Amino acid sequence: MIGFMKKDLAMMKSNLKLIGVLIVVYAIMGLMGEMDISFILPFMSVMIMISTFSYDNYNQWDAYSISLPNGRKNSVKAKYVATILMILAISIITTILSFMISYMNTKTIPYEQILISMFGTIFGTLLVLTFMYPIIYKFGVEKARIGIFLIVFGLVMIGGFLSPYINLSWIVKVLSFLEDYLIIILIIIAIMMVYLSYKISEKIFDKKEF
Repeated sequence: MIGFMKKDLAMMKSNLKLIGVLIVVYAIMGLMGEMDISFILPFMSVMIMISTFSYDNYNQWDAYSISLPNGRKNSVKAKYVATILMILAISIITTILSFMISYMNTKTIPYEQILISMFGTIFGTLLVLTFMYPIIYKFGVEKARIGIFLIVFGLVMIGGFLSPYINLSWIVKVLSFLEDYLIIILIIIAIMMVYLSYKISEKIFDKKEF
């Protein structure tokens, strides 16, 4: 599996420059007191990882990988592990930068606020991963992008239509009740989502013919 991960990270090498540029932009904007774009960086890492599917398809990597020992399982596992490591690495970097920027601007560090923001971003990014990867394995990158756009657009439209008729007070009460355990709950949900997504992707890829 390590070899599969090295292959993905090698393909990402040129795209990592974009992450580096965004980190610099985030640092500059943070020091200038502009809007916080730290949440964008982990999402960009997922988008960059998704681009490796296109490289795999172009170079017919999947047809080759299945000829290797446990090639199908290791190929899927490597994608998930490499993506999660990228998300965590970028999130840690942006969190450290947030601490530094906050201290330089205000001489204080709102640890709780920054850490909650980091966990929320990681959770949201993993949510994108869990939805997109099975769809990509099933339909390919291009069709998956169109499908995700239609799903998100449809959900936004449905949410906008139903929002006047939904009473959100009970949701606020539940979140207030779970506030002390929210991070733990999010971690458990994230692990379950990623595992389920991985097993679905594994099953799809296992049945795929090349």
